[in-house]
Amino acid sequence: MRRILVKGDDLLIRLSWWEKAAARRGNVHVPLAAVCRVTVEPDWWRALRGVAQRGAWIPGVMCIGMRGHHGGEDFVAVRPGRPVVCIELWPGAPFSLLAVSVPDHADAAAQRLCRVAPRIDSSTCRRQALPIPEERDPS
Repeated sequence: MRRILVKGDDLLIRLSWWEKAAARRGNVHVPLAAVCRVTVEPDWWRALRGVAQRGAWIPGVMCIGMRGHHGGEDFVAVRPGRPVVCIELWPGAPFSLLAVSVPDHADAAAQRLCRVAPRIDSSTCRRQALPIPEERDPS
């Protein structure tokens, strides 16, 4: 079962062996300084954005792996019936979003991450929408 851990200055999404096989990748490491916003999504399917790329996608059972969209790439490890901790990352990070189902205490996990991440954007408590390609800043 996946876990969200803080190891020193890094955020670690630790996957079980079968989740690593399904996602076709190892654990996910990002610097805590890359964390922009942390929210909890009670409906697991709302955490999914873009199109499935590498991973395992079994509707109603699990979604684990990479999803691509015009704003970048997301890593998701979600299961139905469980809340999802959505971790938005600043531009330049390896992913745009990390979406991870947790069996319980999703709010506590999100609050803990908000306390330890040094560059949290607290201007809104909602997840930000993907930018529309035509509306991007040309610079």
